[in-house]
Amino acid sequence: MERLRQRADFLAVANGARLASPAFVVQRLPREDRGPVRIGFTVSRKVGTATERNRVRRRLRELVKQLDPAAMRPHSDYVLVGRRVALHRDFATMFDDLKTTLHRLEKARMERHKAASQTVPGAD
Repeated sequence: MERLRQRADFLAVANGARLASPAFVVQRLPREDRGPVRIGFTVSRKVGTATERNRVRRRLRELVKQLDPAAMRPHSDYVLVGRRVALHRDFATMFDDLKTTLHRLEKARMERHKAASQTVPGAD
């Protein structure tokens, strides 16, 4: 897994699919290239002081480190946007939230793909 560092990459992912949990928002955008999964972390100033924002960012990075790499879609970019709740939320609960959110993103992608591949009879 690689890290997203360029502002343009973060802005591009912001236009992709997104799902929220109490402690963070996960944004995902598939890429056309065959590169590895890339992930970025961001925390707004609304969350708190620099110390608090850094703590949230560290917790999010640790969540991703412990995650099975197969949980993330290959050739995609992800951004985790931290929320203030992440400061005090139980780590195990946040980990479950992340796994659930990634699963829901994949499920939504599969449903969109399935709906797009079906043709409506008589719609000519």
